[in-house]
Amino acid sequence: MQPPRCCLLLLLLLYLLISGTRADPEGTFTVRLLQTSVFQNTTFVETEGLGLLEDIELGSLDKHTWAIHFYQPWVRPALPRSDWDTIQNMIKIYLQQFNHLINEGAMQKDVPYPFVAQCMAGCTIFSNRTSHAFAYVGYNGQDFLSFNMDNYTWLPSQDTNLSRYVRDVLHNYTAFTELVEVLFNETCVDDTEVLLHYGMAALERQELPVATVFARTPSPAQLLLVCHVTGFYPRPISVAWLRDGQEVPPGPALSTSAILPNADLTYQLRSVLAVAPRDGHSYACRVHHRSLGTRSLLVPWGNSELVLIAGLGAGLLAAVAMAAITALCVWRHRKRRQLEESESRNSILSRDT
Repeated sequence: MQPPRCCLLLLLLLYLLISGTRADPEGTFTVRLLQTSVFQNTTFVETEGLGLLEDIELGSLDKHTWAIHFYQPWVRPALPRSDWDTIQNMIKIYLQQFNHLINEGAMQKDVPYPFVAQCMAGCTIFSNRTSHAFAYVGYNGQDFLSFNMDNYTWLPSQDTNLSRYVRDVLHNYTAFTELVEVLFNETCVDDTEVLLHYGMAALERQELPVATVFARTPSPAQLLLVCHVTGFYPRPISVAWLRDGQEVPPGPALSTSAILPNADLTYQLRSVLAVAPRDGHSYACRVHHRSLGTRSLLVPWGNSELVLIAGLGAGLLAAVAMAAITALCVWRHRKRRQLEESESRNSILSRDT
């Protein structure tokens, strides 16, 4: 049995997506290629693939036709057009062999169906043109194998009969190791630059964060201050709470969510600070983001309880004032009617006498 080439699709996609001319990138950029294959049984497999430059989706693999669909208009001009048909055919041949070999190995090791095989490979390019390459294999949503780029060996993430078997198979497949070495250590740095050349405008897109601060009271003895920051791009951001102008250090009272994507290709997160009600301190949420430059976004928390009380007081005073005015008007109206009735009676009595 030939060894399963579990990440060859990723390497082919990497070559496909990063071949071309040179540019001069600045900063740190990561190319990631993802593959997910769901083995329902020995005859039915669904495979999907996705290519990413940072968090920008470059293209995906159609699970029905195994064709690559591009999501960014600037990706296709970076491709070697003369090699396009050849690479497409190589991917289809690989997927056919991949499904056959994985199924054969699963039957030999009595792996129960259905199961999911996942691969992630790519490289990070630093500003000094050094790089760090990586490759991982997952099985049923758990870490399974990782590739050591220093000595070109596969390391099991969990010590099982299946992981040792797959590791040994991959080690015996020397062509795969050579391909990894060439693509990641020789090709990745030079050829990733073409994507940066074509996609720099997308990578440099900046959207300002919008922050709101509000409070929740899970119990009378606790007040949760919530800072919701949304609409920002790129992803890196710094959110902190200030107490009387001083940053609140990490601790059990402070929790920040993961950065989550929005539907409009921006991001959001929440930072929550637990405080005692009416503790006498002032609080503000501070946001640092690339789109703000050297400035920061500072959103103070207004004591909503005091504002509410003040609002109720003002409303109560207004109601009392209106009641007093109404009573005065009624009293004056009655007084006037009584005076008119008295004058009317006096006039009648005068005529009678």
